[in-house]
Amino acid sequence: MNPHASTIIIPSLILGPMITITSNHWITAWIGLEINMLAIIPLIAKQHHPRAIEAAIKYFLTQTAASALLLFSIINGTWDSGQFNITQLSNTMSCTMITAALAMKLGLAPFHHWLPETLQGTTTTMTLILTTWQKLAPLALLMMINQSLNTPLLTLLGLLSILIGGWGGLNQTQLRKIMAFSSIAHLGWMIMILTLSTKLMLLTFYTYISMTATMLLTIKLLETNKMSTMMTTWTKLPILNSMMMLNLMSLAGLPPLTGFMPKWLILQELTKNHMTTVATLAAIFSLLSLFFYLRIAYYSTITLPPNMNNHSQQWRHKTNQKPLLPQMIITSSMLTPIMPTLTMIM
Repeated sequence: MNPHASTIIIPSLILGPMITITSNHWITAWIGLEINMLAIIPLIAKQHHPRAIEAAIKYFLTQTAASALLLFSIINGTWDSGQFNITQLSNTMSCTMITAALAMKLGLAPFHHWLPETLQGTTTTMTLILTTWQKLAPLALLMMINQSLNTPLLTLLGLLSILIGGWGGLNQTQLRKIMAFSSIAHLGWMIMILTLSTKLMLLTFYTYISMTATMLLTIKLLETNKMSTMMTTWTKLPILNSMMMLNLMSLAGLPPLTGFMPKWLILQELTKNHMTTVATLAAIFSLLSLFFYLRIAYYSTITLPPNMNNHSQQWRHKTNQKPLLPQMIITSSMLTPIMPTLTMIM
């Protein structure tokens, strides 16, 4: 990519969500979302490969449809209330349409179909940006209007996302698609608790970013994209490969790892609000995700590739190991002991 273009695209990618988060005017927030969308499309299509171009087109069409629906909802709500203030949203139809538009931008079920295909057609670095940074602005908007949102609708979207995120990842062999379905499932947990506790939603989002970033950076360092090549990654960086299993179990939400903490608190909050059935369904649906995380861990740490030679190994390159990656793995898997402190703060 042209360096002059990069000096415009990268700051725009950072600036877009910042504009949306700091604004209290609907049009300014919408402009921030558009700047962010237009900045990331050249980065997705940068490879000049048919799959990358296809991913960029799919992303563009989906985000454009969501932006059009969001703008129509904003105009409809402003016509009713007479102001563009984000927090002063009173029209029920506008709230529902804004929820649908932002769910489409996030990739929540049933608007999730673009996310696995887009992530599969791009690089691991772009997958990291799409699953973490790109979720920031829509979630911030949902937090700003959480008092006007429909709790049963968000609960339905959350349960459906947890179910689809677990079910869709069961038969996948591509790691980027698996991380896409993992993102859908985690977003389901966040959206389900949004109207009940915004602090708990933020805690879930922070732990999700920590675990997902660590996993994708590990995949990038190990230079693997498929489940079949995971079987030979132990010959490159054995210690990192073993620590990756901890991160996978944390993503699955197994105790006593970090990923268990937000799920436990969400189930506790749902039970306090007399939503025991919803809590039970969410816990059951999350077992589907546990299966494919265990599958990756099994392939990468336990299974050996079938070969006729007794000592066949991959050539061990001198890899430039990221200095922060071990610390990130520890953070993303061993924060549960501070849960009492977080509970007191919240």
